[in-house]
Amino acid sequence: MPHEELHLSLRNLTEDDYDQLKVLMDRVYDDIGGAWPRDTIKALVDQFPDGQMCIEDHDELIAVALTVCVKYERFSNPHTYDDLILRNEKIWHNPNGDSLYGLDVFIDPDYRGYRLGRRLYEARKELCRSKNLRAILAGGRIPNYHKYSDQYTPAEYIERVDRKEIYDPILTFQLSNDFQVTRLMHKYLPEDQKSLGYATLLEWNNILYTPPSTVINTRKTQVRLGAVQWQMREFTSVEEVLKQVEYFVDALSDYKSDIAIFPEFFNAPLMGLTDQMDQTRAIRFLAGFTEQFLNEMSEMAVSYNINIVTGSMPLLDDDRVYNVSYLCHRDGRVDEHRKIHITPHERRDWVIEGGDKFRVFDTDVGRVAIMICYDIEFPELGRMAAAQEVDIICVPFWTDTKNGYLRVRHCAQARAIENECYVVITGSVGNLPKVENLDVQYAQSSVFSPSDFAFPHDAVMAETTPNTEMIMFSDLDLEKLKLVRNEGSVTNLKDRRTDLYTIHTNDTDHDIVED
Repeated sequence: MPHEELHLSLRNLTEDDYDQLKVLMDRVYDDIGGAWPRDTIKALVDQFPDGQMCIEDHDELIAVALTVCVKYERFSNPHTYDDLILRNEKIWHNPNGDSLYGLDVFIDPDYRGYRLGRRLYEARKELCRSKNLRAILAGGRIPNYHKYSDQYTPAEYIERVDRKEIYDPILTFQLSNDFQVTRLMHKYLPEDQKSLGYATLLEWNNILYTPPSTVINTRKTQVRLGAVQWQMREFTSVEEVLKQVEYFVDALSDYKSDIAIFPEFFNAPLMGLTDQMDQTRAIRFLAGFTEQFLNEMSEMAVSYNINIVTGSMPLLDDDRVYNVSYLCHRDGRVDEHRKIHITPHERRDWVIEGGDKFRVFDTDVGRVAIMICYDIEFPELGRMAAAQEVDIICVPFWTDTKNGYLRVRHCAQARAIENECYVVITGSVGNLPKVENLDVQYAQSSVFSPSDFAFPHDAVMAETTPNTEMIMFSDLDLEKLKLVRNEGSVTNLKDRRTDLYTIHTNDTDHDIVED
């Protein structure tokens, strides 16, 4: 059939299609009994009309997909074709099932080559997503196995088909449509002589499936991120800084942000209140305010109903100074991340030490990691975060020059792409001539995404005007992360060669060893 003469349409099957369906099914399945009775097809259409699909060309039926609902726990385990057949050749359909079962897809031989089967499979997947069902299951014949049964066991045959060393008209097609073989089934359809009674149990998982739950326990999948590009200015007291912080928290909350992010060392202007001659003493002076900032910002998180990443502040612990960022949850919990990678400047002038623990935090808006400035320039942390299923990486940073800023920016964008997650960076701007080592700032805050069709063409979700105090918003769709990780143009996380390389750490107490 020349393609220019085709007039294809996809629709649901009706009872009136039976005569054409019978002719088609008899032609395709002449070796295993031909068409099902009219009453069988009528029952399928009556019980589950959405699951019965067909493609027609100029009103002629040329392809059909038949589907029922089943319970996953029952049919993800070994079964036979007869387990789906009730009395009077009616097909088992469970209206309360949590999965689809693909009974059959058959195509007019004259129309093969137009990928009509793929079109029907995509429609079936969309049905699964739209009904929020867990998976699509199917028992797949292996009709070319009889040609190789004297050379290979069924399992060996399946493996060679998977490696494309052997072509099987059914299994090859199903594997190319993202179905996975979960087990081999014996005596699935005994009369299938070409498959010698064997079949594969195939499964396609709906990565967007959400188990039934109450509204209160449902995690958001649409997240509004708010970031503060902070103007460094002289302050005369802690209260004055906190007043400015609350101003921004209030503004971000008014715009229904789920997360507010501040820059690294945003409260550093307070070092101007002490002697600048001794920098180690100045940073310890600043650390004396950290508990107050933490308490006040945690209270703001609760009262303004917004999760706050507090930028970063110096923390004095056991007479050692750390650069710490807190995640203040809006339910009152507090988590912390101590900057792991310390810059030469921090080590030399402030004698700051690096933290030794890293983990991803569970929030009501996904899984969040914090990497402070220099941390983002080390890909190992991003890989550890990805191993813990991170959704959003927050990067409070402070840079004084554009080239320093670009190191942070380019590394952050790389982390977003290679780990298939969102990364937000936010920094400070302006000048502080009276504070040693913080006299100039350069920043352009941004939100980066994976690089694929579901995201902006340049993988930049939002960005600020450089060197201008402002707030930035970005709406993040966590469902898109699930799609890109499983069905993207490339699948970085799935395709990593973990048979060749892994990342190990010395800390086994915080679940950061990657296998």
